[in-house]
Amino acid sequence: MKKINVIIVLTLGIMVINSCKPKDDKKDDNKEASGPVYRFADIQILTYQTPGFDSLSLKQKQLAYYLYQAGLSGRDIFFDQKYKHNLQIRKTIETILNTYSGSKDSADYKKFEDYARRFFFANGIHHHYSNDKMIPEFDFVYLKELLSKSDQSKLPMDGMKLDDFANYLQPILYDPKVDGKEVDLSPNIDNVKASANNFYEGVTAKEAENFYKNLSPVSNNEQPSWGLNSKVVKKDGKVVENVWKVGGMYSAALEKMVYWLEKALTVAENDQQKKIFEKLIKFYKSGDLKDFDDYSIAWVADTTSRIDFTNGFIEVYQDATHKKGSYESVLSIKDMEASKKIAKIAANAQWFEDNSPIMPAHKKKTVKGISAKVITVVCEVGDAAPSTPIGINLPNNEWIREKHGSKSVSLGNIVASYNEVAAKSPSIDEFGVDRAVKDRIKQYGALAGELLTDMHECIGHASGQINPGVPTTDITLKTYANTLEEARADLVGLYYIMDKKLIDLGVMPSLEVGKAEYDNYILNGLMTQLNRIELGHNLEESHMRNRQMNAAWVYDKGKKDSVIVKIVRDGKTYYKINDYEKLRTLFGELLKEIQRVKSEGDYEGGKNLVETYGVKVDQALLKEVRDRFKPLNIAPYKGFIQPKLVPVMDGDKITDVKVEYPKDFLGQMLDYAKDYSLLPIRN
Repeated sequence: MKKINVIIVLTLGIMVINSCKPKDDKKDDNKEASGPVYRFADIQILTYQTPGFDSLSLKQKQLAYYLYQAGLSGRDIFFDQKYKHNLQIRKTIETILNTYSGSKDSADYKKFEDYARRFFFANGIHHHYSNDKMIPEFDFVYLKELLSKSDQSKLPMDGMKLDDFANYLQPILYDPKVDGKEVDLSPNIDNVKASANNFYEGVTAKEAENFYKNLSPVSNNEQPSWGLNSKVVKKDGKVVENVWKVGGMYSAALEKMVYWLEKALTVAENDQQKKIFEKLIKFYKSGDLKDFDDYSIAWVADTTSRIDFTNGFIEVYQDATHKKGSYESVLSIKDMEASKKIAKIAANAQWFEDNSPIMPAHKKKTVKGISAKVITVVCEVGDAAPSTPIGINLPNNEWIREKHGSKSVSLGNIVASYNEVAAKSPSIDEFGVDRAVKDRIKQYGALAGELLTDMHECIGHASGQINPGVPTTDITLKTYANTLEEARADLVGLYYIMDKKLIDLGVMPSLEVGKAEYDNYILNGLMTQLNRIELGHNLEESHMRNRQMNAAWVYDKGKKDSVIVKIVRDGKTYYKINDYEKLRTLFGELLKEIQRVKSEGDYEGGKNLVETYGVKVDQALLKEVRDRFKPLNIAPYKGFIQPKLVPVMDGDKITDVKVEYPKDFLGQMLDYAKDYSLLPIRN
């Protein structure tokens, strides 16, 4: 599961993840590649380095290139998954950018360019984090001008006249009431009908739930993740699936992906990796989720390959029912030196499970096959880009994790790029409660965040077990499943980051590291993350709900002992931790309760926790946070331009592969359009 993204760790302005920057490699001429490029709207665009790539063998470089092509070949899929009109709108934007003959110096055109950047960053018309429709700042009259002065033969009008096409686009782009929310997790509504994503059509949430209940007998816990690779529709009055496979939905993109995967087979690093590619190809051709489970099991077993590749329909955050997997691809190289620290945590997973504060009945007697490493990302696509995670743990299927284990990774070069920017942030001085807290965060914040990420991924998601006979969490906990799972993984890390065991393992020097993380986490959960939402809104994104729930619960339960106190000084709010050991105990108590909820499938218990502590926002505090952030001029969100792999050819043979580092975000999006627009556009 992709649990950690940069948004969740930018608290006091210190990038509290991974203190290890990529090592210098004399063979890698890319030092200038990382760092900020430019900012638009609420987003800062960055680049990252790929140290180690030039030292790969020719065979490994060829493998990386084929997997790079396979990943990008699925790019259209994620756009279409997020909203059924996204590909049509994208083609319209691309046509205007390429062919508009009017003035490109006007204020309105600059607004159009910013909207285009936001659209590409979000992979569609809905904001990548809030899920709200992004309304263009240029008006409808100017949209008609843009269309009229562009090459109409390239616009996706499907036989419509220009005025009709413009009128067709108007409500899609400008009316906030038309498909206004890509994912709507509000309680007491039909979340399927309220969500604008393209996973369902013509069905209700109840119909979808009943459809999958019939596929999930309680007596069998070793089941595929039903619904992961399909769109649910009604045909002749009956609920059916349109499966994403070769010959089915998204066939054109999947065929191209299979083409490149078959090339990757010829240069696989070892037999196990070859088996992985074979099973992934089989899954894309069959659409059978049992084949995807076979692929996942084979992928977990490969711990020796230098080149790694996660690809498929994986994370379910874009679906309110937590069933549909969004397309994503992450191509990476193992960072051999940086992986030593995270490997120590993974090697002691059983100790952490045995000493967890959760109920004995909910502990795993044997923690299976956890592997962990730090990776150098080469290219990300779909749900992983341009906004990227910084930690990943897969596979998501619970029974595979329990029986076969999982892989945990920290995205080292991504984190290094974030660190470079965040080290200059002024927010620590604005929100830090006192000098001792500020100094501790400056000294230990990066290491603390790295350790929390490592434990969240390695031992957090791998901990605990579901009681026999309890269906999978997406069935029992429904729209609250993701929030509760993220909260549980965070709490495992928070509980152990104040444990002497980490000192004994040699991964941290003192408990001051744990205190730095507690300061960061409480402040972020209760306050600073609010900078990412608009006034009048409550929390809807699962990670934000998770952090507020954890922080607000321990704050509430610790009030009588003043474990955490709220301080108002000169009209500004601060939070101060008075007792770190008691806070650790409270984190443990909440972990115990959330694991009980998950193990027992207690929907009402989970709903009560999330709705009570994780959703509602103090609007006065929200306004204060936004007002205090405004003069700091810090973009709440960050993302990346991707490196480009370029083959050096001798005839039809690849003799080398070079890495290029584009600096133009829109330029990269238009380049992708030329090479990877594979799916048909429909109205």
